[in-house]
Amino acid sequence: MLARLLRRHGDPPPDRFAGVPLPAANVVFLGDSITEAGSWSEWFPRYPVLNRGISGDTLEGVRARLATAIHRPAAISLLIGTNDLNGQGRTAQVAGIAAQFADLVAELRALAPDAPLIVNSVMPRARRFARRIHELNRSYAEIAGDAYLDLWPALADGKALRKSFTDDGLHLNGNGYQAWVEVLRPRLEAVL
Repeated sequence: MLARLLRRHGDPPPDRFAGVPLPAANVVFLGDSITEAGSWSEWFPRYPVLNRGISGDTLEGVRARLATAIHRPAAISLLIGTNDLNGQGRTAQVAGIAAQFADLVAELRALAPDAPLIVNSVMPRARRFARRIHELNRSYAEIAGDAYLDLWPALADGKALRKSFTDDGLHLNGNGYQAWVEVLRPRLEAVL
């Protein structure tokens, strides 16, 4: 926590996976704190998984640590952009975030051309973010094409994250993760 507070605004979080052996043929869950808190090996016990979520991460941070996140993965599930919209990344402007996202997707596809990519939409949160999240998700869908997975219908109640899916208005609780997994599981199993 203290390290996060001492970082300069916009600095990516440290890559805590540097130096950790990186096996091949795993399903890699890549993203920020929402990904980090997921119990992926329990939800997908049939597959070897790597959780490469880091609290506070941004698009720039994920790009900076791809070498320690993926190595010939079986599939990649990506959820990133929430912290960028909150102003923690290089830009908080939707167009700038979308441009960084396009670069990240291109780099992922170049580094792991045979790995199916699942791009999870930015999740709903407080109502005041709904317009910008929808705008960003439209860009994500256009950039990712068939790789895009829209989580909004499963997680939103009107224009915000369902209260029963969160304890703080941003991060998912067990019910929220269950709703996400119910949408993600068929997509992931279809590509493996």
